[in-house]
Amino acid sequence: MEGTRERLITAAEELFAQQGVDAVSLREIVRSSGARNATALHYHFGDRDGLVRAVLAKHSPGVEARRNILLDAYEAAGTPDVRALAGALVRPLAAKLADADGGPSYLRLLADLANRPRPWIDPAAMEDPANSLFRWRALLTPLLDETSLQLHRRFVAYRFTITELARRAQNGPRADERLFTSHTVDLVAALLTASPSAETARLTAERPRS
Repeated sequence: MEGTRERLITAAEELFAQQGVDAVSLREIVRSSGARNATALHYHFGDRDGLVRAVLAKHSPGVEARRNILLDAYEAAGTPDVRALAGALVRPLAAKLADADGGPSYLRLLADLANRPRPWIDPAAMEDPANSLFRWRALLTPLLDETSLQLHRRFVAYRFTITELARRAQNGPRADERLFTSHTVDLVAALLTASPSAETARLTAERPRS
């Protein structure tokens, strides 16, 4: 039987997915969870940001474990392979499409956070070498040209992945996601390896460095 904390997380991930993080009132989340005490959310999570972090923390360990396994296999193979790295980005997240315990809602939450004017980025992905996205970025870096790196091609690939998976999650569960997942991996690999045009390279070189 779920405790109050778990019910609040379940209610939050569903409502965040349906309405967006900022559009849902904390009171609505408490009411949907069935919590008897109106202060329960603040007791367990402090505020909205704490609740968002708790929803992410519910799902991220499984995604991290899957991606690290794929990255370990990539490193063991010892062969540069952009599609394999694209798969390491996409496949652990795509597995959430079949996760009946809030997986599709988690994907829609990630898309909300990634597509904001100031996108949310997990600090560990930038700072922690043990984090799977940190590893993914580092392994991909030598395979990309300087212009693509300056234009944040890796983040663009991540945001594309999340957006496509969220769109798929919104349309309901399917019995077999293998074709969709493989095609998404193809698209991400193509995005990562697309050569910048001469115009893009020139404009990038002319842009003041921030």
